[in-house]
Amino acid sequence: MPLALLALAVGAFGIGTTEFVIMGLLPEIAADYGVSIPAAGLLVTGYALGVVVGAPLLTVFGAKVSRKRMLMLLMGLFVLGNLLSALAPNLGVMLTGRVVASLAHGSFFGIGSVVAAELVAPEKKAGAIATMFTGLTVANIVGVPLGTFIGQALGWRTTFAIVAALGVVGLLGIAKLVPAMPRPEGARLRGELKAFRNPQVLLAMAMTVLGFGGVFAAITYIAPMMTHVAGYADGSVTWLLVLFGIGMFLGNLLGGRFADRALMPMLYVALGGLAVVLALFTVTAHNKVLAAITILLVGALGFATVPPLQKRVLDQAHGAPTLASAVNIGAFNLGNALAAWLGGLVIAAGLGYTAPNWVGAALAAAALGLALWSAALERRTLTADATATGDTRIPVHH
Repeated sequence: MPLALLALAVGAFGIGTTEFVIMGLLPEIAADYGVSIPAAGLLVTGYALGVVVGAPLLTVFGAKVSRKRMLMLLMGLFVLGNLLSALAPNLGVMLTGRVVASLAHGSFFGIGSVVAAELVAPEKKAGAIATMFTGLTVANIVGVPLGTFIGQALGWRTTFAIVAALGVVGLLGIAKLVPAMPRPEGARLRGELKAFRNPQVLLAMAMTVLGFGGVFAAITYIAPMMTHVAGYADGSVTWLLVLFGIGMFLGNLLGGRFADRALMPMLYVALGGLAVVLALFTVTAHNKVLAAITILLVGALGFATVPPLQKRVLDQAHGAPTLASAVNIGAFNLGNALAAWLGGLVIAAGLGYTAPNWVGAALAAAALGLALWSAALERRTLTADATATGDTRIPVHH
């Protein structure tokens, strides 16, 4: 494994920690600011929307900057946002800090995915992307549970201060280990924008929004769901987040491995399984053991979609992958924002803390429908091309 992938994984660890640790600390933050749980959930929505906006804007801004330097600048912005969150005197300032930190998120993973893919042979691209995202999944095994524990014991502000320090470590790792990789000669914004004319790129991004949104519909409100419905003590949320992180770690590895072999079938299995498990979560949430198992499965199936979806966008974007890759990271977070908002709506409507699971199941099922449509559209295109050229051999779809 190239050491540069390790450096990217370290940066991903810091970003993953700040993205997901908020779920375990929502009750503490809501109580500190004197707001409701759904109102505090806006910190999740705001972060996600910041990623959506920041991904294309900062990627375009960095068009003239080497990829290594841009990654370092993004980590600096991440550190600034987390420091602001740690010091925020009210929810509005806290939200501002979350948004500042989130602006770096999409471009970091978007540019990082391109760098990771270029460091290895073509047949290992999805695996390299998965290696970078391993930092994000390990954050959910170590960083998020530890951050939740620290936040509950010493105050949530301490957690965000530590996350800012993690960002500094990530910045130094990138400076030391990532090779200088300037943008390809002749790369232009107009060329990058052409990728969005490809309907397959847009379909992949729509799958990303809906599929991973299904995960966030449930996980955003995991703390109140587990304490009020399953009957877990507040301190148990930390260990439940460890289970979720382990699931993400395993799902990421499996998704990266099988996406290099059979990308679309991998998506069918992951999205279909996710829809079923989220629907069952409305029932299993009432039992401690079953709820814990379900949380593990949600993490595994949800993150098994990440490497194949990111690789799908890179493949379909052809020679202009950077902006499309960054926008697809934004698409993950657009799904997060949509799901967190919808989950808050059904809770506020009095449907209970398990109601977001139904929202998640519907989103995952819709993503599966788009995946099947995308594959059918691709088969028709291949058939038409073969007919036009007189070649009756239709390429095998993967």
